[in-house]
Amino acid sequence: MAQSLIFDMDGTLFQTDKILELSLDDAFSRLRSLNKWDKETPIDKYREIMGVPLPKVWEALLPNHSLEEREQTDAYFLERLMENIRNGKGALYPNVKEVFSYLKENDCSIYIASNGLTEYLKTIVSYYHLDEWVTETFSIQQIKSLNKSELVQSIIKKYDITNGAVVGDRLSDINAAKDNGLVSIGCNFDFAREDELSKADIVIDDLTELQTILLKLHK
Repeated sequence: MAQSLIFDMDGTLFQTDKILELSLDDAFSRLRSLNKWDKETPIDKYREIMGVPLPKVWEALLPNHSLEEREQTDAYFLERLMENIRNGKGALYPNVKEVFSYLKENDCSIYIASNGLTEYLKTIVSYYHLDEWVTETFSIQQIKSLNKSELVQSIIKKYDITNGAVVGDRLSDINAAKDNGLVSIGCNFDFAREDELSKADIVIDDLTELQTILLKLHK
């Protein structure tokens, strides 16, 4: 029976932390130059909330700023992220391409469901040529509720998926799998949290483990 695997992007396929601090620093340097920030860049605070949609990020990082200022910061941050990706400053996690090749050879469909914005995701997919294996990439922007479970549900409906798993590093990925009757595979990578991973059906430390898991899922 054909398997479908729905992957999260940040902290699962893409090592976001490689460009995160750079881009966040760029965004807060801009705020400092406008005299709208006088402290250090809140990297640690961002790491705590990694994985939530960006509007929520700026609510948390800039609670005393206006909506307009948050939106401007968001736009600039996104610009810097994409520029840093195109400059080769980011990286995929080890073995992404090898695992994707293996999955395709074994009759698996691959999708991406991410809280990242559409243009950002396109930049990663394009730079690393992931569309060679990925059927379609879905952004949280496509869902009004900004709910990962609903995003995964939309993929299931569009592609008539009956059998598969959601692979991701945060609770929203695990819940998206459970809410839609799929297997949840938690990635114990950079941004993962033990209390969240404990709720996953399976936990992996490296993407290559998917190759053996696939055999179990087939059974």
